[in-house]
Amino acid sequence: MKPESYIDQVIEIATMAGKNIRDIYQQGDYEREIKSDNTPVTSADIAAHNIITKALNELTPDIPVLSEEDADIPFAERCGWQRYWLVDPLDGTGEFIAGSGDFSVIIALVEHNRPIVGVVYVPMTEVCYYAIAGLGAYKRVKGNDLRISSRQISKDDNSPLRLAVSRRQDPQSVIKLFNQNKHCELVVLGGAALKSCLVAEGRADSYVRIGPTGEWDTGAAQIIVEEAGGQIMDLELQPLSYNERESLENPNFIVVGSPNLAWDEILTAES
Repeated sequence: MKPESYIDQVIEIATMAGKNIRDIYQQGDYEREIKSDNTPVTSADIAAHNIITKALNELTPDIPVLSEEDADIPFAERCGWQRYWLVDPLDGTGEFIAGSGDFSVIIALVEHNRPIVGVVYVPMTEVCYYAIAGLGAYKRVKGNDLRISSRQISKDDNSPLRLAVSRRQDPQSVIKLFNQNKHCELVVLGGAALKSCLVAEGRADSYVRIGPTGEWDTGAAQIIVEEAGGQIMDLELQPLSYNERESLENPNFIVVGSPNLAWDEILTAES
């Protein structure tokens, strides 16, 4: 089957998981634990994981699923996967716990180590971002699909860069990563995938993530950003890789809406 043949079913699966997350969030009745990597997990994460993995296994029994909540699959086993689903059942668990509403459900289809389908569903707004390799990036709002594009900036444009940052992030820690010759404005939002989607739809120009993330945090966002005209790279401006190492942890990375800019000059040596 072609990747585009999955998209409506995958959006439906993400929506189903998202509605369950929203119900738990609004009820405020959930369990919370700290995982071995010192990150939080809630019963909402687990419930969404169970919904998504069951549905994907029914949809495509021959395609394995790699979820943040079930990622202990040896590289020796998964290195042979030509195609697999990459899932973060609840991206922004910290935002969920804090009550900001800025969290999402992420599902990507990875083929030959590159994301080719991406879905990011936002439970509290019911907005869905999605993309298919070669077919563009879209934002679905109330059943209407709107094609989205990142903001392309001329090299001679001296307007401020709009940087997406987290509510719980020190803004100065982000601004100092950029050359002061380029003025910066901040766009505040939670959840790694949501900030990447801000870049994809042109509401922000860049998002830099310093600190641990997993490949499930960027898989869907990467194809959405790329199909919108942007890029996601490590801070040496090299592409991110998927399922090519034992570790599933990403390097620090930058999301850019306008790849034609000289980002090696815009980023400071500190980054």
